[in-house]
Amino acid sequence: MVLPHFERILSFVIAHLPQSKAESEAGDVPGWVLVTLMTAGLVTMIWALADQALRDWFQQAITSVVHP
Repeated sequence: MVLPHFERILSFVIAHLPQSKAESEAGDVPGWVLVTLMTAGLVTMIWALADQALRDWFQQAITSVVHP
């Protein structure tokens, strides 16, 4: 006798659960595009500023492996 009441309560709870955040933000494509473009822009800017330092650092690392 308890089982039918449990099924009713369970179906009521499931029907009244709030939507998940993923479902409510599913249509936010422009926002994600903006985040992606801004991230790509930041990476490009940092790479341009640190290019020579990264090349020198890499060359030192390779040289230290070849000649310990």
